[in-house]
Amino acid sequence: SFLSAYMAVRLTTTEPWPDTSHVFALHVGGTDVPLLLIAIMTFILISSSGTMAMGVTSAYKKQRVRTGVLILLTALGGLAFVGMQAFEWTKLIVDEGIRPWSNDYGAHQFGSFFFMITGFHGLHVSIGVIYLSIIAKRVLNGRYDRLDDYQIVEVAGLYWHFVDLVWVFIFAFFYLW
Repeated sequence: SFLSAYMAVRLTTTEPWPDTSHVFALHVGGTDVPLLLIAIMTFILISSSGTMAMGVTSAYKKQRVRTGVLILLTALGGLAFVGMQAFEWTKLIVDEGIRPWSNDYGAHQFGSFFFMITGFHGLHVSIGVIYLSIIAKRVLNGRYDRLDDYQIVEVAGLYWHFVDLVWVFIFAFFYLW
């Protein structure tokens, strides 16, 4: 519903929407590279979905150590994503002067929707990182071997894949549109 509200406001606002290629550009080697950080963040998050899928497959094969390591790699990808998001927010607030209530690039609603949508998603990624870390610890300690039930790994995987899917929509609608 946040994305629906965002689209409704973006389509009806009379002020021009900020140029995301400019706002989200990363200064590298003397030049601004549009959406570089966002592309790296997206690659890491989508890749973490792959490690999670491999972790679920390993869980069903009862490969305890492989499952735990793959889940930890997934959590590490999520942690890297959240760290880059913190960098992005710092850059936008400190360097670009974007606030939830105003910015110099166009429609004032831009900041409020950006921080609300990406913040809410970042919160869910952070919750996922904690959840995956707990599941990985339990896997590595043999808890699910003793129970002879790794189904919780698939449940964690479904949560993680959903968080990734939501990012794909955020990426498409907020950064590319």
